[in-house]
Amino acid sequence: MDLIGFGYAALVIFGSILGYKRRGGVLSLIAGIFIGALAGYGAYRVSNDKRDIKLSLYTAFFLATMMGVRFKRSKKIMPAGLIACLSLMMMLRLVLSLL
Repeated sequence: MDLIGFGYAALVIFGSILGYKRRGGVLSLIAGIFIGALAGYGAYRVSNDKRDIKLSLYTAFFLATMMGVRFKRSKKIMPAGLIACLSLMMMLRLVLSLL
């Protein structure tokens, strides 16, 4: 069971809901829930087959790229820097799990 992957997905979904409550961005809420659901499905696939990391890896890469750009623009650690860092660590964990 990929508990770290499921935790990552839950964090993304929870963060998008929290961001919606603070800022009211409906598009960000929908995108965050969609990306979190993709990460959750990727964690489910990794749970069934340890070598099936494509979806989780692509999702983490997309989120690391988008939040990395936001962090570079805003220089705010929360939430952009934190999610970019967690996504990079998730990518590293997925790649190292193949070795």
